[in-house]
Amino acid sequence: MMYEQQQIQQPMVKMDMRKNNERTWKGIEEKKVEILDLSGMSLESLPSPSLNLATICKLDLSNNNLQNIPESLTARLLNLMVLDVHSNQLRSLPNSIGCLSKLKVLNVSGNLIEYLPKTIENCRALEELNANFNKLSQLPDTIGFELINLKKLSVNSNKLLFLPRSTSHLTTLRVLDARLNCLSSLPQDLENLINLEILNVSQNFQYLDSLPYSIGLLLSLVELDISYNKIKSLPDSIGCLKKLRKLSVEGNPLASPPPLVVEQGLHAVKEYLCQKMNAGHESPTKKKSWVGKLVKYGTFNGHANRSGVRERDQEHEAFIMPEYRTIDGLASPRYLGMFSPRRLFSPRTYFSN
Repeated sequence: MMYEQQQIQQPMVKMDMRKNNERTWKGIEEKKVEILDLSGMSLESLPSPSLNLATICKLDLSNNNLQNIPESLTARLLNLMVLDVHSNQLRSLPNSIGCLSKLKVLNVSGNLIEYLPKTIENCRALEELNANFNKLSQLPDTIGFELINLKKLSVNSNKLLFLPRSTSHLTTLRVLDARLNCLSSLPQDLENLINLEILNVSQNFQYLDSLPYSIGLLLSLVELDISYNKIKSLPDSIGCLKKLRKLSVEGNPLASPPPLVVEQGLHAVKEYLCQKMNAGHESPTKKKSWVGKLVKYGTFNGHANRSGVRERDQEHEAFIMPEYRTIDGLASPRYLGMFSPRRLFSPRTYFSN
């Protein structure tokens, strides 16, 4: 009985698209389908129907062999809220994707996409963008100015050289996953990401060798993963991240904080960085400027945490112990098969709430 009720609440219509003709699409129009699941049907192409597809709210075209999506098809999905095209052979997205003004979730992972169309910035209702396992070398320059409702941005396992400066204007962003890329730096002005809870820039290997000082202004940050990069020193401002409960730094040649401090756990690292900030071991000019910002944002109180806080923090904080060593890279040819999107990547479980 419960299963039948579930089906009633979330009707799923799966039509035989192997015929892939106008009559089939006309049947979709007549039945006023709201959720259309065409996944795993070995589709190689889609028609360009001259029909009203405005009733469709969710379209699943994943796990097919599609090489493109017709412009005219996308333009007719006026009420679409969820579009899933992961694990296909797409090399690009149609420009008409900008017509999807109600789109909230877009999953294009596991394709061959080299760039995102600039028109994606018109999808201002978008809350989740998953573009993992593609060939992206850059994101649209102004993406952060337009996607004002974006909460989750996943672009891991691409070829990104940098994140656009506008990324720091994604004020509603909660999760940013940019691991397994070629990032050499992060945007300097991160303080606008006031809702960011999870930041993962791990496994950029030899490219990423430093973090911006503004990382200490991420007021909501709970998890920070910078493992397997070339970072030698953590910004002192990390010591002011009051909500930080998990810090992963293994695989970096860290000199500051020193290994003896790191071995004691997250609380010791934060205390060390706070004390270093107070002592002003680095550039006085830069320090004075940033301490002012940290005080303004309420992340710096001028002294390190003392006894009484240690026990409470240790109950909740997690810390990954560092061990700097060469590894057979996860992105090396030897392991490429292990990272096949169809084998390992599942949008239904990745970063699941």
